[in-house]
Amino acid sequence: MSITAERKQEVIKQFAREEGDTGSPQVQIGILTERINNLTGHFKDHKKDVHSRRGLLKMVNRRRRLLDYLKAKEQESYLKIIKDLGLRK
Repeated sequence: MSITAERKQEVIKQFAREEGDTGSPQVQIGILTERINNLTGHFKDHKKDVHSRRGLLKMVNRRRRLLDYLKAKEQESYLKIIKDLGLRK
């Protein structure tokens, strides 16, 4: 259900603004999206896993807040990340 360390490093490298950047909103959104996608696949097999579904909803809400923050602070970065991740229209 969680992402591997190698995949996490790839996501960090893809969305980092500079070398060693692991805490920027872009990186956090990328990692959360990867985890959300993994959990979504998990629920296709385990429909009654309510506890993990609650964790999924918390991740989705956290990503939503980070996206709202990014939209308010850096509009260009926001547009780029939703395009790269395919989150909206």
